[in-house]
Amino acid sequence: EVQLQASGGGSVQTGEYLKLSCTASVLPRDDVVFGWFRQAPGKEREGVSFIRLLDHTTYYTDSVRGRFTISGDIFEHTVYLKMDSLKPDDTAIYTCAAGTYAGTNYYLRPSHYAYWGQGTQVTVSS
Repeated sequence: EVQLQASGGGSVQTGEYLKLSCTASVLPRDDVVFGWFRQAPGKEREGVSFIRLLDHTTYYTDSVRGRFTISGDIFEHTVYLKMDSLKPDDTAIYTCAAGTYAGTNYYLRPSHYAYWGQGTQVTVSS
């Protein structure tokens, strides 16, 4: 059974930072892609960032590029999301997801991931 556990959420003020973590119990293959997604009330889920652990290929959506940093460890099946300079618009439930690399270079769509975590709440006050 594949289980993802996310943690690190909380309530902060504008300009502060948080670091989220996500660990997978087991994965179908060593060549794994981790993704972070978020969903605010009344909005659709959006892809935030992903990382291919084998070669550390990363990507960020435009709204977080330059502020967020994704990293991970292939042996521990763990990924992190450091969120700097947080804004109220970053308030959302953040979830991590895991999937197997399929030879493509874009993984910000939910359909690419087979396993999902429970989510962690991030609240940024103004």
